[in-house]
Amino acid sequence: MNPAGDPAIIRWPEPSWSEEEPPGPVVRKLSHPVVRIHPPMGIVFTTLLYCGELASACVVSMAYSRSEDLFWLSLTLVLMLVPCVMDQLTLVFVHRDLTSDKPFVLFMHLLLLGPLIRCLEAIVVFYQLGHEEEPYVTITRKKHIHKDSEFELEQEVGHTVRRLATHRNAFKRMAVIQAFLGSTPQLTLQLYVSVVEQYIPTSRAVLMCICLLSVTYGALVCNVLAIQIKYDDYKISLRPLAFICILLWRSLEISTRITILVFFGSVFKQSAMAVGGANFMLFFFLPWVQFWRSRGQLPDSVEKNFSKVGTISVLCSITLLYAGINVFCWSAVQLRLADRDLIAKSQNWGCLVLYYVFRGVENIVLIVCWYFFKTEVYDYICTPMLVLQLMVAYCTSITFMLLFMEYLHPCRSLFKHNISDFLHCVCCKWEATPVHLEPPFEPGVRHSVV
Repeated sequence: MNPAGDPAIIRWPEPSWSEEEPPGPVVRKLSHPVVRIHPPMGIVFTTLLYCGELASACVVSMAYSRSEDLFWLSLTLVLMLVPCVMDQLTLVFVHRDLTSDKPFVLFMHLLLLGPLIRCLEAIVVFYQLGHEEEPYVTITRKKHIHKDSEFELEQEVGHTVRRLATHRNAFKRMAVIQAFLGSTPQLTLQLYVSVVEQYIPTSRAVLMCICLLSVTYGALVCNVLAIQIKYDDYKISLRPLAFICILLWRSLEISTRITILVFFGSVFKQSAMAVGGANFMLFFFLPWVQFWRSRGQLPDSVEKNFSKVGTISVLCSITLLYAGINVFCWSAVQLRLADRDLIAKSQNWGCLVLYYVFRGVENIVLIVCWYFFKTEVYDYICTPMLVLQLMVAYCTSITFMLLFMEYLHPCRSLFKHNISDFLHCVCCKWEATPVHLEPPFEPGVRHSVV
């Protein structure tokens, strides 16, 4: 501390920059302990979505049971219970409750009410924050990007802040799991039933609305979480315009994908199941094939107390979520099961382009097949206009994605190349004509020909 009482600022040696890091000095700041944090609104919202979807799915299941639709009843229950169980396992795994003495909490998880008790615990922890002084548990170091330079901020984290951060991390992962393993398939199923029956009861409409909210929020959290994991050394803060751009990008992309799958499935039932299953199996086994080709070893960073069977089980759950996300939208990360961090930290534009080209071609093929083989159910709508709207919506989602990557990404300055660089290179290749010139030779002088 200096005499004025301000945090001490120490010049930190400039590291060797990788290809994704910008030049500029790094300043290390020592600050006071973290005391002021935001209320856990994300935890409360995730819990409300979970409880609302669970209750509405039970009501819809009771309606299917009264009408003796056993097939729809079975699928609705499966798509309700599987993500609920995954949510409980995620919360227990993140909090490491298997090695602690918390029988009541574990009992609530067995009743599928774990998120509710965790939410109440997080609220209590938040209101206990700052009431009494406590020694710090750890020190966090995060780099902050400011224009063309960055600084490293060191903060002392107390036990209460650390507990609340654990709750936030657990509920972020729960929101993504609930969205892509539960809400998205559930929304697809209920929309398909509504199209086939040409009738939407109130209970089913409520369930579809809650699923749509869960999908939108889960996609937003998925994007933010992917950026935080990929740039773990940096403090990530998104502007409001970036949030709006991500919401428009993800909502248009996922809603268009679900609508195309439902329309195609209403005409080709077996083919739709084959397309969905092939997509899921492709993205599920792709990380394992890459792991097998790299001849790497299982990472030991999953959990120290886990055996190989436990590690493989956790990795299978991660690849299951990875496949579930990629069936409906871009996951924003590439799994690397042989790496310690489990994901590729570099920005791979090739995988991004390949995914959207493949997904765009697939969507076009599916909607064209539906257009030419549609049944009389769709005679009351203008199908050419509907096809055009779906294609425009999907292209608009890609436009918002490019806009976010180019102008609104919080770590834009860390990219070595971006969308504008790619387009500039493509235009240069089209417009440039080859000129063969011999540079004059002078010893000790470097020459370049543009």
